[in-house]
Amino acid sequence: MSGGPGGPGGPGGPAGRGGPGRAGGAAYDVVDLIRAKRDGAALPGDSVAWLIDSYTHGRVADEQMAAYLMAVVWRGMTDEELDRWTAAMIASGDRLDLTGLTRPTVDKHSTGGVGDKVSLILTPLVAACGAAVPQLSGRGLGHTGGTLDKMEAIPGWRADLDAARIRAVLADVGGVICAAGPGLVPADRRLYALRDVTGTVESIPLIASSIMSKKIAEGTSALVLDVKVGTGAFMTSLDDAHELARAMVRLGTRAGVRTEALLTAMDAPLGRTAGNGPEVAEAVATLRGGGPADLVEITVALARAMLDLVGLGAAGPDPAPDPAQVLASGAAYPVWRAMVTAQGGDPDAALPAPAFTRIVPAPASGHLTRLDARAVGVAAWRLGAGRARKEDPVSASAGLRWFAAVGEEVRAGAPLFELHSDDEATFPRALAALDGAVTIGTTPPAAAPLVLAHVR
Repeated sequence: MSGGPGGPGGPGGPAGRGGPGRAGGAAYDVVDLIRAKRDGAALPGDSVAWLIDSYTHGRVADEQMAAYLMAVVWRGMTDEELDRWTAAMIASGDRLDLTGLTRPTVDKHSTGGVGDKVSLILTPLVAACGAAVPQLSGRGLGHTGGTLDKMEAIPGWRADLDAARIRAVLADVGGVICAAGPGLVPADRRLYALRDVTGTVESIPLIASSIMSKKIAEGTSALVLDVKVGTGAFMTSLDDAHELARAMVRLGTRAGVRTEALLTAMDAPLGRTAGNGPEVAEAVATLRGGGPADLVEITVALARAMLDLVGLGAAGPDPAPDPAQVLASGAAYPVWRAMVTAQGGDPDAALPAPAFTRIVPAPASGHLTRLDARAVGVAAWRLGAGRARKEDPVSASAGLRWFAAVGEEVRAGAPLFELHSDDEATFPRALAALDGAVTIGTTPPAAAPLVLAHVR
């Protein structure tokens, strides 16, 4: 790994031990900071701002920041330290100015799941209810899909908009789904890439600061967090999900962003499809008044929470129509069309079709009692819908659909999965991922809640 000009012999001195940076104030010895965090101390004073600024501008080497991040994984951060860390990340770049919009602004962030096409439905739905939704999104990595990858299955649609265009689309349409520009929290871009290759992703303070720095910098006045819990989620335990949700809600609230989190189940995949184009098609069907019950339930719960935060909920001073009725009526679909068109897409164009499909039959008759979300996500990834590295291409048509949700009846020999791929050679590894992913029993399982908790 290269540390740039802060490496040996660079302006920072031997081993990049520091020097005054753009953040101003005292200079620190980065090795002393690593040792302090390794030994469980909180960083003093403005040293957090110095460390983030120095790393962002190449005065602290990758290997040194990697050592510091690993110490954070083991030792954590105090609340005050996390506040300073997040503020320094925000200060590393620009902030999007959304003042002047006539609608209240509210966004949603999901921690990532399988079949999670909620943002595609939620953005035009909440816009149809009177709010403005600046949905700055990311790409998929591993078994969880990315919103931008899904939207790019639409011919002509583009993710990269400048700040002026984002504001214009929000003013005209009420919702936008796009990429965060390169000037927004550049510190996180460097830190995320480093964490991904150094085994330091699994840290609640680092996850919370990564998410919330971008959401605070995007300028929204309110934020609802969808923290997924289960086998297909990053957080597999309810306790860890609660801890992450509390950290993010506290960061948002202290930054002046009204913030709430919903913990939602991700042991089974959401809806009936996983992949990019397949999920767009399912989202469009839902916006036209259809869609599977679990997808509708989660979307409506998040929409209600978003509207409540900006005073448009049922108990607010200026209540909007109930989002369940708006979604069922198809009234959000014209907003979707306008949103796609505003970003260069053709809402009437056919989505890319796969070159190959394969049906997987149900092995037995009975009730589907388990459908493992992670296995489904890995299968979609292996079919070409996901990426192992950020620079990998993804297929717009690859993925899979399943013909029964947990609790529903299946019949031996009838289709259970349909696999889609542009490369027939991907099928064996996808089938291996699905081996053991389902359980079929004689009686249906008890209904399990989808929304597990609220954190305010």
